[in-house]
Amino acid sequence: MSIYVDYAATTPIDEEILKSMLDSAGKFGNPSSIHRVGKEAKAFYEASRKTIAKRLNAHPDEIVFTGSATEANNTVIKSAAAFYDAPHIITTNVEHASVKETYAELEDTCNVTYLNVDKNGQINIDELKNALTEQTKLVSIIMVNNETGTIQPMSEIAEVMKDSSALLHIDAVQAFKQLPVDVEALNCDFLTLSGHKLYAPKGIGVLYVKRNTHLKRMITGGSQERERRAGTENTLYAHAMMKAVEQADDNRAETADTLKALKNTLLTALKNEGVPFEVNGGTNTQTNHIVNVYFPWSTSEYLLTAMDMAGIYASGGSACNAGTVQPSHVIKAMYDEDRARSSIRFSFGEALTEDDMKFIAEKLKTIYTGLNTHESI
Repeated sequence: MSIYVDYAATTPIDEEILKSMLDSAGKFGNPSSIHRVGKEAKAFYEASRKTIAKRLNAHPDEIVFTGSATEANNTVIKSAAAFYDAPHIITTNVEHASVKETYAELEDTCNVTYLNVDKNGQINIDELKNALTEQTKLVSIIMVNNETGTIQPMSEIAEVMKDSSALLHIDAVQAFKQLPVDVEALNCDFLTLSGHKLYAPKGIGVLYVKRNTHLKRMITGGSQERERRAGTENTLYAHAMMKAVEQADDNRAETADTLKALKNTLLTALKNEGVPFEVNGGTNTQTNHIVNVYFPWSTSEYLLTAMDMAGIYASGGSACNAGTVQPSHVIKAMYDEDRARSSIRFSFGEALTEDDMKFIAEKLKTIYTGLNTHESI
């Protein structure tokens, strides 16, 4: 039996999306070419941009296709660092590595303030208000945390930012499939999405850039994407991203019900099996597709190995640490390092069943019992 519960790391390509890509493979032209084949590819490409913009409540010229959300996040942050002289920037201590590590690199040239989070994983709005100054140029916030599913108070953040001249950058990679994402309602200047978190292929991301907002491109060598990202346009992957955005937006309510049932079944089954555990963060402030669980009787590394042997594929945190099992910086920020070393992230997709969740609980009971009785797993 094989049970994949690491959908926050990546998702399989949806069959309908893959079929649509294959059906569209004949549109192979370079969109920058002026002949008919190029023009057909250009129209195909721009149709994807237009649809994604509509779903975000944005204008098509505010949408930039990138190679990943990591690239998109880097572009926003490094653009601000290059454009302003020693800017003050605000972020949180629970950001995705593409934001966290980029700011760490820029600390010599930027004044970076890191907002703390509580045990629910949320920032304190008053701390954000107090951190904002006239020198603040950029605020980077992850809308839904990739390790805990914690939802930041975005409406309150948007309200605070109305009184600031600072730009707001939102990482919405884990949010879009779970929550409505409206760039006007969020009052943001930048927003990033990732295709492979939405059942599209790896290698495509989206960066929303509000009109008349400065963006310094990272990749040069052409005038594509309105001179915001050079390189031949990836028409098929942009199409796949469009299909993924449509699916996620259309099926959000149904998806939420499915994933909520999976999450509740897993937690109930663990309780019924007598496996000691605690949920990291408050379930009332989290999405349904992620649950991060503390198992005080083992380590993450041991549990991940034991589950892998049992055909259960979960995670100790973000998948952006090159295959290593490191204690989650997110759980450390919410609690402490010891808890981080004993926590597992389960993340769900629609292909899973409630029986899968019960199987996971049964295997964890076996692992727990084996550790207590010094028996082999």
